[in-house]
Amino acid sequence: METNWKIDNMHSEIGFKVRHMMISNVVGKFGDFTASALLTNDDFSSAKFNFEASIDSINTGVADRDGHLKSTDFFDSASFPKLTFHSDSITKKSDSDFEIAGKMSIKGIEKPVVLTMDYAGIAVDPYGQTKAGMALTGKIKRSEFGLTWSAVTEAGNVVLADDIQLNCEIQLVKQ
Repeated sequence: METNWKIDNMHSEIGFKVRHMMISNVVGKFGDFTASALLTNDDFSSAKFNFEASIDSINTGVADRDGHLKSTDFFDSASFPKLTFHSDSITKKSDSDFEIAGKMSIKGIEKPVVLTMDYAGIAVDPYGQTKAGMALTGKIKRSEFGLTWSAVTEAGNVVLADDIQLNCEIQLVKQ
């Protein structure tokens, strides 16, 4: 029997970080997103994940930087308003460790991505809702998705690294 799970946005965060000037990290998150999982069992080894985030909801805590990220230098949110991910397969490594292979689409470019899932389990909340918790991590190269803006400092340091670390804390609600 299949069950559908939807993301609990109030208890989930879709975040990322990138090395800035090769000496520190800039972190950010998406505020407007949806996600679902379709399961044939409750340990998520059979899950089919779908995720979508609004590029205009990107937030790094600095309005000017967020505006630059939405511009044609980066995401071009006017032409490509969504980032998506759809899983193709899941490999169960242990009771709590899974590997999710799928396709991510940014700026109309779709590439394979592998995410690691640390599955925390299932619990019933005080309101009787069945929830599942997990942390997802992964890494993408922004240049592979057409995010190629670059600059170099006077000292020769790259302003922005190519590797983007994905960090997501997820709660799903059984429907």
